[in-house]
Amino acid sequence: MPRKKKTVLERRSALRISCQTPLEFKVCKKETVSKIMQGYTKNVSSGGIQCTISHEVPEGCTLWLKLDIDALTLCEEMDKRAVILQQGILGKVVWINKIEDDKFDIGLQFLTREEKY
Repeated sequence: MPRKKKTVLERRSALRISCQTPLEFKVCKKETVSKIMQGYTKNVSSGGIQCTISHEVPEGCTLWLKLDIDALTLCEEMDKRAVILQQGILGKVVWINKIEDDKFDIGLQFLTREEKY
């Protein structure tokens, strides 16, 4: 009897490009803006970026990610409207998953020039 092949539908409408590079980030709040934390990127799409970071952050908060020039250029090419600021990019945390005690996967939606931030 032939085996049935399982088809998995991709729910994302945007192409994702694998991009793994170290990053530094700050939560854009008055009390935390001076604290630089660590992480790394996982992939980039036209609407945002997936990262693994070392600290839990609240869903809905704004982060500034300092990326190397290649990753920053890739983000800018994927979304021409993204806000690039001081060798970094601004984004809003749209989801977060704890993967270990001090390790969290997050989904960041790029902030655009048209949005208030």
